[in-house]
Amino acid sequence: MQVNPSFRLVYVPGVTPGKWVRVWGERLPDVPLDLLAAPFGEAERTLREGGADAGLVRLPVDKDVLSAIPLYTETTVVVFPKDHWLAAAEEATPADLADLAEEVVFHPLDDTLGLTAETLPGRPAIARPDTTEDAIELVAANVGVLLVPQSLARLHHRRDLTYRPVAEAPQSQVALAWPQERTTDLVEEFIGIVRGRTVNSSRGRGAGQAAPEAQPKKAAAGRGKPQQQKAGGQRTGGQKAGGQRAGGQKGARGGAPKAGGRGAAARRGKPKR
Repeated sequence: MQVNPSFRLVYVPGVTPGKWVRVWGERLPDVPLDLLAAPFGEAERTLREGGADAGLVRLPVDKDVLSAIPLYTETTVVVFPKDHWLAAAEEATPADLADLAEEVVFHPLDDTLGLTAETLPGRPAIARPDTTEDAIELVAANVGVLLVPQSLARLHHRRDLTYRPVAEAPQSQVALAWPQERTTDLVEEFIGIVRGRTVNSSRGRGAGQAAPEAQPKKAAAGRGKPQQQKAGGQRTGGQKAGGQRAGGQKGARGGAPKAGGRGAAARRGKPKR
């Protein structure tokens, strides 16, 4: 196994790796996990250049260089001022793309939905904002609205803004990615964690550490079967050797506390009447 001083995990805005980091600390307390926050467009480059061992990124990625396991798909929401007419809809009622046809919809350069000029709902702004955070500022100025994954709407939350889910809108998919040529044991360990594998089923270091604990359970299970077979064997033997079982019953009726070999010999020595 390749020995690393630590495991470096890069992640993009909106992704919260906390639950997986906690499991890592429980299973591999001797291997520190370093978190590297990176902008949406920088995470993949960080992996390519060896700046991280794995990353929580948004698809798509270059499959010729990186391996990727899709983890979940985010709900897309439209962000707008609280006094916007879209706010009149009930929270449980998703906005429709058709409702945005006459709205200015910002398309930041770090767009995570894969929108294009042709697929952008509504009217494009005069210029594209550099970042999603810049677009949020423009939305707060009541200039237009913005489509983003729900996690980014929460990340850039403002009291004067709100959001609604958008039906049939493009969605962002979060994945675990790593360089194909550097699939180390520690990478395999993290893959097992994000996939929800238990310690015993993990392919990485955790499996080797958990093996001694699993052996006593198997031994205990093995001892249980012979007991059942032995009990069954006694019943079978009793059926074949009916005389022995009958002798034992006679000894019990006679009040003798022991039905050993000498008692059996004595009974055999009695003359038949």
